[in-house]
This record gives sequence, C-alpha cells and structure tokens, in this order.
Amino acid sequence: MEVFLANINHLEGISVLFDQYRVFYNQPSNLEAAKDFLKERFNNNDSIVFAANDNGELVGFTQLYPSFSSVSMKRIWILNDLYVEESHRRRGIAKLLMSVAEEYAKESGAVRVILATQISNITAQKLYEARDYVKNEEFYHYALRLQ
Repeated sequence: MEVFLANINHLEGISVLFDQYRVFYNQPSNLEAAKDFLKERFNNNDSIVFAANDNGELVGFTQLYPSFSSVSMKRIWILNDLYVEESHRRRGIAKLLMSVAEEYAKESGAVRVILATQISNITAQKLYEARDYVKNEEFYHYALRLQ
C-alpha cells in the first residue's frame, strides 16, 4: 500500500473516488461535476489530496483544506474528506491516509487538524478518537445554508 500526494495527473482516478464519497453522503452520482470540482481545486491549489494506491489501483483518498486560527495566528488544516472503497475497508487504509495527512500538517507548521463527521458515522468516530482527536464540547459550530 502506498499513499502519495496526488496532483492534476491523478484527476481521473481521484474523481471516481470523490464521486463515490459523495454518494456515501447521499448525494446523486455526478462524475463530471466531481471531476470539474477537483480540477478546480488542483488548478487553484485550494486543497491537498493524498491518495492510497493498492497495486496500481486507487482505493482511497483524503482531502485537506487550508485555514487559519486567528487566536494562535497559525495555520490549521481541515480534513474535509476521507474515503476508502468499501472493498478495501478494515485494512488500515484510512489510518494510513490520516497519518500521512497529519504528518503533512505538522510539517507545514499547522497548530491543529480539524474535522467533522455525521453523528451516525460511528465507525469514523471510533477511528478519530483512537487517533486522539477530541470531540469539541466547548464551541457550537453553526452553518448558514446559502443554496
């Protein structure tokens, strides 16, 4: 198993995984829109994508978005997406992807990595807590839906 920093040259394979990820979150499949979205991220350097390769097949990815903490005046990374193909789950791939992403965040001087998951996604919560992520109980997070 190899995890690597993906780029525009990996757009086709990452797009398929990204589309599957969106379907997991109850969105309709739209491979072309997924490809367009990721292409824009790559072209604008809006995110960092790590991919897992199992014998030449892309089987998982994680995507980090940059942000900043005004209080600490340092970079933070939002681990926004983490997905492993169903046929490759329970093999430690998600842990490996997270480990590489966390190391990247440390090397970039970030003060923390943040993430969110659905309340019903108990499997992901167990993974995060096993990796010492702490559920935030000090702040409420709000969202304004614009579309």
